[in-house]
Amino acid sequence: MLALGTSAQAVATSLLFGLPFLLPYLRRAEGLTLVQGGALVAAPSLGMVVTLIAWGAFADRYGERLAIALGLGLTGLLGLAAAAMGSLGGRAVLFALVGAAGASVNSASGRLVMGWFGPHQRGLAMGIRQTGQPLGIALAGALLPPLSRYGGLRLALAVPATICMVVTAAVVLLAADPPHDRVAEQTRPPSPYRALILWRLHAASSLLVVPQFATLAFSAEYLVSQRGWDATTAGQLLAVVAVGGAAGRMVSGHWSDIAGSRLGPMRVIALTASVSMLFLALTASTGASLVVFALAIASIVSVSDNGLGFTATAELAGRAWSGRALGVQNTMQNVAAFGTAPLVGALAGSFGFSWAFAVVAVFPVLGAWLTPVEGERRARSAGSQTTPQ
Repeated sequence: MLALGTSAQAVATSLLFGLPFLLPYLRRAEGLTLVQGGALVAAPSLGMVVTLIAWGAFADRYGERLAIALGLGLTGLLGLAAAAMGSLGGRAVLFALVGAAGASVNSASGRLVMGWFGPHQRGLAMGIRQTGQPLGIALAGALLPPLSRYGGLRLALAVPATICMVVTAAVVLLAADPPHDRVAEQTRPPSPYRALILWRLHAASSLLVVPQFATLAFSAEYLVSQRGWDATTAGQLLAVVAVGGAAGRMVSGHWSDIAGSRLGPMRVIALTASVSMLFLALTASTGASLVVFALAIASIVSVSDNGLGFTATAELAGRAWSGRALGVQNTMQNVAAFGTAPLVGALAGSFGFSWAFAVVAVFPVLGAWLTPVEGERRARSAGSQTTPQ
């Protein structure tokens, strides 16, 4: 189940968040500005915002297997449609629809993993599942630039869309909902959103998405336009960096299991992300070759907290509400992601990348301040940590 959930997340991510690797090609072939290109590659995030909570509720009611299979299958079909689309506007609409369908994987695959693992294993298990996103980005980084060079945008979109269809078949054949989903109907507990803790967690996680998506959306463009790299070489390097991000998520998840806290490590990583973005801004301003190392560090650190926020959300919400809570978590994060690309693109276009990276460094500091570490500690002390029922 962990392998299926992680694989589904990875292949969906290659379409949902792999589009920035096509930004150099789109700017060259379509003549897009940084702001236009940033908005286009962020279109899947807009689509996800619309449906994440609904997919979470669907998974709560009908089970994870059906939600993943239906959403991932639609993601593949819509990706193939985008590959065949000739107009830029039509492609943007289809990118948004890809996000709307792929949102199912974000909500349901996390719920699937939470249901099959106990409290003392969840941090590492969710860390592994969350590696699906950087691994999907690594897949996109390795495949999309050379595919676009040899076969244009159509081939670059058709390949990951086809892989989505293959993994959909594996989910249909092999996935199983956690056994406690089939117990007799129980009285539904009250909404966890009556307390402030989940709202603070969602807000903090959204702020921490800003450095993550800023480096994701513009690393390839920065290396090509500012450092003179070939797009394929840049993609290969960023694929390796994404694998480092996957390792970071597993390490942080295991750390949270040992510490008995998800949000304490999350706060430390948030502050480290701010420092790494300032380091990136400084090296970008001087033009030093060390900027490539700084970009790699910032990219790895900024994604390492993501699994912690998801695990804490599901635990604090409880089993009956976890699908919707993960949907809310993802919705707020994707609102932040959708706003990040045009903002960073505008700042970089007007003032340069160094100032854009420096502004981004402010967001994880605010996220660290908002992270409800004390609230999580009180919830655990009061016995509020939910285990599978």
